[in-house]
Amino acid sequence: MVCCGFAAMGSCSDLLESESSRQNIEPSINEKTDSVFYAFGILESLQQLADQYVFQGEMRGDLVKTTFFTDNNLRQLANFSATTENKYDSAYVYYRVINNCNYYIAHADTNLYNGSTNVVINEYAAVKGIRAWAYLQLGRNYERVPFFTEPLTKISQIDKGYPELTLAEIVAQLAPDLEHYSGFKVPTFGPPTAAVSIGTPNWESVTKTFLPRLCFIPVDVILGDMYLETQNFDAAARHYVTYLTQVTNQRTSAYVAPMAAKNSVRNTGIGGGGRPGGNGRQETDEELPDVSNFSSPAVYSEQTNGTWANLFSRNSTDDVITYIPMSTTQQNGPTTILPLTLGFDYYTTPEEGVRSGAPYIDEVQLLPSDAYNLLSDSTEFYYYAGHTDQTDMYDSILISKAGDMRLRSVMHQELEEDSTLQWMTKFNNANIILYRNSIVWLRLAEAFNRLGMPDAAFAILKDGVSELMLQTYADGSYYIEYLTEETRQKLQTTYPLLSAENVAKFETENAYGIHTHGAGKAAGGYPHGNAVGGQTYHTGKSPYQLDRMAGLKMQELSAVYGISIGTTKQDTINAIEDLICDELALESAFEGNRFYDLCRLARHKNQAGLYGGNFGSLWLARKLAFKNPVKDLADPQNWYLPFK
Repeated sequence: MVCCGFAAMGSCSDLLESESSRQNIEPSINEKTDSVFYAFGILESLQQLADQYVFQGEMRGDLVKTTFFTDNNLRQLANFSATTENKYDSAYVYYRVINNCNYYIAHADTNLYNGSTNVVINEYAAVKGIRAWAYLQLGRNYERVPFFTEPLTKISQIDKGYPELTLAEIVAQLAPDLEHYSGFKVPTFGPPTAAVSIGTPNWESVTKTFLPRLCFIPVDVILGDMYLETQNFDAAARHYVTYLTQVTNQRTSAYVAPMAAKNSVRNTGIGGGGRPGGNGRQETDEELPDVSNFSSPAVYSEQTNGTWANLFSRNSTDDVITYIPMSTTQQNGPTTILPLTLGFDYYTTPEEGVRSGAPYIDEVQLLPSDAYNLLSDSTEFYYYAGHTDQTDMYDSILISKAGDMRLRSVMHQELEEDSTLQWMTKFNNANIILYRNSIVWLRLAEAFNRLGMPDAAFAILKDGVSELMLQTYADGSYYIEYLTEETRQKLQTTYPLLSAENVAKFETENAYGIHTHGAGKAAGGYPHGNAVGGQTYHTGKSPYQLDRMAGLKMQELSAVYGISIGTTKQDTINAIEDLICDELALESAFEGNRFYDLCRLARHKNQAGLYGGNFGSLWLARKLAFKNPVKDLADPQNWYLPFK
């Protein structure tokens, strides 16, 4: 049954259609085949909301801007003028998922065994996780929403006396039950690596596949998010750590968007002057490093597109925790307009024109905002100094003004035709990613920071969590010197990423922080397992250092917000949080997270009370001021959409 794809596997997704009075006539789910059928019916209902999820999260953030071609519904989301008539403001697409989950949970037989193995309990837990995720989206988007856990047969039943809960109240209702499933892996429906064919797009001959296990959300990931949204940082961190140590086999990796050779850097407008919407800064050849000898044996190359961009390529599953793979043709099932909105006509026919061997079109509706371009352009890029003498080839790490490489690695541009045209390529394969491991690490950094461990948070950005954190030189000094002894102890006990049981899971080879994905050699300053002539080398320190970066961020915050920043630990925590905010933008732009990230961080700042009890609200409003919102975003009540 699984090989038939989503569209053929579930037809319970119309259970909550407004025009339907359909009754449940087979309430039992007492066979494994029944269970799989209903589970995939739930996944099909997720396909129905995929576009709205991304649009609601990105149009209201600071990383996307509209164009002449932008659909008016999206334009209204972007300036906060959306009403209940807006096409992408529908609570019921989430309730459709919730009701399907409620039906499954109410009727599934959790005592189905194959020998001594319960064959349904992981699936049962995963369905509860999906329901929690759908309620989390409702709580993020609407101030209060009807809450129910029983299956309904008519949509009108939602209006009959169910309590209306806030996000915090939803978490209080759902989290205690989900705690029973902490540490559970998601169901696989066959071998974990078995890919399922879901068809071939009209415009190309390559078949699209998906992995069933990547269509579910691990319980610990959704619990971590629920607790993080409600400022329960300890519980959030514990669940992210449980996921990273007990549930996933994917580790921090050297996913990078490598630096291009100098001429390529100039031609693609890395400095901002060559890219429309950039910050207008004109780079000279002297300001960019000569990377003809640019070298890092383990990771980097002189390619304009590196492995980080490949995370979003056809049939890639690297770094993915959960995604919604959309149908390849309109005849096969639910489709997405996200590629088309970004200027890529995924559902075109072979007879229609293509450029560069792919169906890019001129009517691009969404582009990177000036704020996003400025952030990317102004980010430092770190590289090894090139020397002809191999003995000192790695003696220093220098700063380039080239900027972060992630944005440009996922932007398609054809300068020879029209330099004003750009296309974001993250959705070119019609996959909507809900969770990646890199994002879980950044949210763990967010929790660690607010738990008073800004050094651990920065380590996730710079060096990655690995056994290197515990290793010392002959004189007893630590390789990673900026961690406090208290933090090292907590990483072995309270949040046991590096406990005796877990430390081997985070080996030296995977010691790469998230910032290295786009900013080059941000890590460094210790033996790193690479060799020259058989000898381990010891580089000079990377300029990407905790005190330096926190200090630069404090200066920026003081200048932009006119606040007086002190030298307390709380000042450092706030600065590191803004570094994490920047990293979330560079890592996950356009993926549906941004507005929720900004709201969550703003609430953290409000709760902390530093620089005033409403500093977080003012911080968010300042970030979004360029959108000319019709509402005062310094008032958190205006962060919500009208409920319908």
